[in-house]
Amino acid sequence: MAAETDVLSPLCAEQFGSGAPRGCHATADGSLQWEAGEWRWWRLSRLFTAKPEGPDGGGRGSPRAALPPLSGLQAVFLPQGFPDSVSPDYLPYQLWDSVQAFASSLSGSLATHAVLLGLGVGNSKASVSAATATWLVKDSTGMLGRIIFAWWKGSKLDCNAKQWRLFADILNDTAMFLEIMAPIYAVSFTMIVSASNLAKCIVSVAGGATRAALTVHQARRNNMADVSAKDSSQETLVNLAGLLVSLLMLPLIPGWPSFSLGCFFLLTALHIYANYRAVRALILETLNESRLHLVLKHFLQKGEILEPASANKMEPLWTGYWPSFSLSLGVPLHCLVSSVPELQRLVEGHKEPYLLCWNQSRNQVQVVLGQTAGPETILRAATHGLVLGALKEEGPLPRELAELRNQIQAGPEKESWVIVRETHQVLDTLFPKFLKGLQAAGWKTEKHHLEVDEWRAMWPLSPEKKVV
Repeated sequence: MAAETDVLSPLCAEQFGSGAPRGCHATADGSLQWEAGEWRWWRLSRLFTAKPEGPDGGGRGSPRAALPPLSGLQAVFLPQGFPDSVSPDYLPYQLWDSVQAFASSLSGSLATHAVLLGLGVGNSKASVSAATATWLVKDSTGMLGRIIFAWWKGSKLDCNAKQWRLFADILNDTAMFLEIMAPIYAVSFTMIVSASNLAKCIVSVAGGATRAALTVHQARRNNMADVSAKDSSQETLVNLAGLLVSLLMLPLIPGWPSFSLGCFFLLTALHIYANYRAVRALILETLNESRLHLVLKHFLQKGEILEPASANKMEPLWTGYWPSFSLSLGVPLHCLVSSVPELQRLVEGHKEPYLLCWNQSRNQVQVVLGQTAGPETILRAATHGLVLGALKEEGPLPRELAELRNQIQAGPEKESWVIVRETHQVLDTLFPKFLKGLQAAGWKTEKHHLEVDEWRAMWPLSPEKKVV
């Protein structure tokens, strides 16, 4: 009986990624017999079978690959260790991203055809020097635009990666529409294609930067390079498919001029929809201003913390959204104070390494950060600013904040610095509970995507100021 138990009990086991483990048993002749494994296409597990070695030496006992049909595609187009090596939203995002890339590839073929037509390709009267000059003006305009946009918005792109990703793709559609319409307005052809190339260069900066930010989010095993490389492979495959379809589509354009414009609008609608679905599929676990506002508002009204999936579904996706409230983190101290009494009043009551100034009439909060301000301090400062903004809004609030809002609305306007000092006391109780809830809900509080400037300051210590 003992001998039979030894034969049936596994000697060892193995598993690939998150697949089910399989054991290995010893047979009567001493060879190894592996249990049969199962695989599902989205896991794409690699299975191996071992055949006992026969008298003819035909590989008995040596592992022999029995790969599922899609495992070869996994190695080429998906990161190693998929799906465990990437974020849970990787697959839905990449599927929709592939759809939008295919639509964009076809639209790009139509736009390229229009530009070449406008440059005089196929026209014996066209001047090579004129076409070259137009091309140089177009490229130089785009290069200047690339530099200016990177300087203007480069540091802000990762704070709102989803919004800028969607913005870039819509701007790309606009650029291609200009290229298609350019041959119709031959007099302004150079100006139109230059404006189009300017927009495309902005798309290149915004799209590339946001894609890098999303790669950081999707890579879960320190495998950013692999995720980026496989994304490039997927895009290349999609563009190749788009090229083949374009070869069939472009010969139809000369016979039906309206065909080009009709196809473009159809592809643009598909492109924008696929982009929207792609960015909406993303579930980012770090807090930017819009996600923090949504989570904090839900917490103040209901005492609960929204999970990342819920907050991401509610997040606005249009760049420039947020007209009613302004929060600036890391502003220079000299912009807020110009005298000793003003500095003393600003410092009074601030126990954390940040100073906060609230303009009630504009509903604008400016925050000066101290030298020791880390991610948690910056998160508290942003929360503090949003709490002040909530005092100017309607809706339920915790008792202490509701009383403070009633005082502000009832009598003459209360000094802003007094309100800031009183909300500091509320935050001492409220923020630790809020921070603990964020961590329990799955938010990554050790880092953030809040827009923070580089200014840091030092000021006289108030009696109760914390040193961190």
